[in-house]
Amino acid sequence: MKKLLLTLALVLGTLTAAHAQIGVVGGWTTAKTPTGNDALSPKNASLFHAGVAYKIELGPVFTLQPALVYQGKAASVTEGTDVLYSRANFLELELGAQVGIDLLALRPYFLFEPFIGLDLGAHNKVNGDVQTVLNNAKNRFEYGFGVGGGIELLNHFQISVQWFMNLGKLYDGNKLAVGDYDFSKYANLRNYQGVKITLGLFF
Repeated sequence: MKKLLLTLALVLGTLTAAHAQIGVVGGWTTAKTPTGNDALSPKNASLFHAGVAYKIELGPVFTLQPALVYQGKAASVTEGTDVLYSRANFLELELGAQVGIDLLALRPYFLFEPFIGLDLGAHNKVNGDVQTVLNNAKNRFEYGFGVGGGIELLNHFQISVQWFMNLGKLYDGNKLAVGDYDFSKYANLRNYQGVKITLGLFF
């Protein structure tokens, strides 16, 4: 117990001693869903993200930047005249890690950002009468990661670009086995993946 308390005290002491800033972040997200089916044609759809972040500088090259973000992700898939538009409004916890060199006025960095999120409401629009089933089958919990890079200016302004990938499938296959309609073409849709461009302002 004493060792645990000592470890926690050291961690808290390190974070307290580190240079930390709170900030706001936001930007543009474009995504699609890999289909796993040559007959389906996926297309990108673009939305936005916005939230708050906490930047913690741990030494000369390593920075932690957790963030709580509203993240919109969407994609469309077509098969003949059938069009599926799938949108998710995630409340997302991002655990960003940055490695870069401080060059006084600017700091270029690489970033790795694992994340988890909860869909606040499914929004599927599709030709026909299958929308309710798809909404119920949509996986509400997401997890994944992003990789990319950015530049920080004057210790207050950031711009970053990253490629992200949600892991898992877009729909729970067990919940698609409903009625007589053939939902098999949706069962293998992968979760969203795409590109994010983010601006940040830190105080």
